[in-house]
Amino acid sequence: MTIFSRILSGTIIFSACAITAAAQSFSGIHQSNYAGVYGILYNPASAASTRYKWDLHILGADAKAGNTYMTVTKKALLHRYDTLTRNVDYFLDTAANRRQNGWEMAEIMMPSIMYSIDEKQTVSFIWRIRSSSNGGNIPTEQANFFGNNFPNKAYIGTNYTVQHAAVSSNIWHEFGLSYARILRNTYGGVWKGGITVKYLSGIAAGYAAVDNATFRLNSSRNASVSSGTMRYGYSENLDHWDKPYLNNLKPNGNSGFSADLGVIYEYRPDNDGFGDYEGDHWNPAADYYQWRVGASITDLGSIGYNKAPGNTDLDLVTNNIDPYSITYKKNQSLRQFARQLNNAFTPVASDSVFRMALPATLHLMGDYNIDGRFFISANADIALNGGPNNIYKTYGMTQVQVTPRYDVDLFGA
Repeated sequence: MTIFSRILSGTIIFSACAITAAAQSFSGIHQSNYAGVYGILYNPASAASTRYKWDLHILGADAKAGNTYMTVTKKALLHRYDTLTRNVDYFLDTAANRRQNGWEMAEIMMPSIMYSIDEKQTVSFIWRIRSSSNGGNIPTEQANFFGNNFPNKAYIGTNYTVQHAAVSSNIWHEFGLSYARILRNTYGGVWKGGITVKYLSGIAAGYAAVDNATFRLNSSRNASVSSGTMRYGYSENLDHWDKPYLNNLKPNGNSGFSADLGVIYEYRPDNDGFGDYEGDHWNPAADYYQWRVGASITDLGSIGYNKAPGNTDLDLVTNNIDPYSITYKKNQSLRQFARQLNNAFTPVASDSVFRMALPATLHLMGDYNIDGRFFISANADIALNGGPNNIYKTYGMTQVQVTPRYDVDLFGA
């Protein structure tokens, strides 16, 4: 029974620090005319005909998380999740009529550099440490069953069904080489294109998914599962996770490759009072547009991992099980919990490796130049690998953002 609770609680743990999130890292920055290497993360074509001869990035960080089931008070954000008190430190949305989900996306932007070969071509090297997690797809009724004081006597005697619920997480290094150039320069506008090719080194990953499970709580110490399967796995190095946790953020040899592709069109009429960029800019014509539109696809790729010994799929059917016997215990290791589940249910042979797909996303963007200082931009991020078809993945959020922007040489907001 705690399989579902583990999926739900694991999602809530990593996502409880916020109730909203954005799918794109460093959102609000990437469309600035002075974004430099940050613009490449969203669309590699943005580096073509840049305002910079070179741009050296030292260090940066970005993190977002959210969930649809739990609200956490501000004062509780810095406390351990297992010390929080319900209706004091956190509140559950038990009356919602929707499926409950959670997510997180974070990264550390390591030293990176962009260099303009000439006014048309730019090359870049970008190094990032990234994490991405998703979980849920659980109807509120079932979320309450596992999240509201499980095992709760109030739910005794009712049959519940979970068609598909899953949680997944991935942490990896990303080393990217990017190339951008002007593809075509016409009287009315400019076409830009770019590509980033990335070598990936996985730090750690894991997944769990439950399908077609029907279960019933007969008493607080007895439950039955009449149908259902669980697939789970995690990278073998998690059985040897060190403290402090920062020591684990080194490349572990779990290799993969990915790519980003992008194109931008800028409408550039004759100068009609849209600002004078001559000044001391290296490239005075850079981003000299009235409006621009673009499209890109990011994170097309995956990372291969070896499963930890003992990871296996499970047949969940059982007529008599004590919910407490499969409850995750405080300070229990993943290896101990996996052994606990394997003993409680029927193991089914599974592959010893898995490939974790990156959160591939289609980005559509537009930017309008009002007077050379004030701009308004809009972007849509569309997740390309959501849905239940592949459980070995994390995925971005589908969303639309509109950002007014003030952009000058020494200041932007």
